[in-house]
Amino acid sequence: MPKSGYVGIAGKPNVGKSTLLNAIIGERIAITTPKAQTTRNRITGILNAPEGQCVFVDTPGIHRAKNALGRSLVSTALKALSDVDAILFMIEAGREISDDDRLTAESLSKQPVPVILVINKVDRIKKGDLPEIIESAKDLTPFETVIPISALTGFNIDKLLDEIWKILPEGPPFFPEDMMTDVTERFIAAEMIREMITLRTHHELPYNTAVVIDSFKEDEERNLIRIQATILVAKKSQKGIVIGKNGAMLKQIGTSARLAMEEFFGTRVYLELFVKVKKDWHEDDFMLRELGYR
Repeated sequence: MPKSGYVGIAGKPNVGKSTLLNAIIGERIAITTPKAQTTRNRITGILNAPEGQCVFVDTPGIHRAKNALGRSLVSTALKALSDVDAILFMIEAGREISDDDRLTAESLSKQPVPVILVINKVDRIKKGDLPEIIESAKDLTPFETVIPISALTGFNIDKLLDEIWKILPEGPPFFPEDMMTDVTERFIAAEMIREMITLRTHHELPYNTAVVIDSFKEDEERNLIRIQATILVAKKSQKGIVIGKNGAMLKQIGTSARLAMEEFFGTRVYLELFVKVKKDWHEDDFMLRELGYR
């Protein structure tokens, strides 16, 4: 009988969880940037294979949160990991075990499911350094096995999948075979805009911005999607940064996001962006709920 189950991907911020999800599914479902806290929601990727169906759950990075948004992200991650059949605990090769790694390990020790230790970014280290890295991670938490990978290059992902299929229980699929995620097109559009903000702005700004899709209309006759979206910032000074001189930054963000959407949706996109100040929204429980972070 085919197998089916949920697998959570856990780890500190910016360890490569979303890159791994995209590599496994073969589509850019989750946004990726070099900056921490890029992932803010529980994002699923559905893998259909001869062995069965595996639903991967990408989670926000677990860290010692300093504000309401950060605490909400950690809560989202832990809640998502509480209802899976197995967990991939990702750490980063070439870096010492951090406090956030230990915090993640402590959280995972409370989960009654098998844990696979995944050492990512091994393409950045010498092969002879790997045993020492594995040894340093042994005391973090009990795990089934250790798999060194490179989510960026695809190295050893097939071996990781083999180990996952060994763990998952037998059962029917949860989703239709043509589905690759259960997130909405509106959600993906908002995430692509936020990705471009993160890539094109610096310092604290990416962590103080959110995106709301005001309108998402498909015009099948014209092979066109019309999208209106609002970028929320926490301070008035940040609004000027996002807009840029003579609107140059906002235009860059909009053009890059539109091209990414057109590639993903396979159709033309008309994107209109607005910028609005919602003072300290990332510390406001009501706003966090409104934005889906609670």
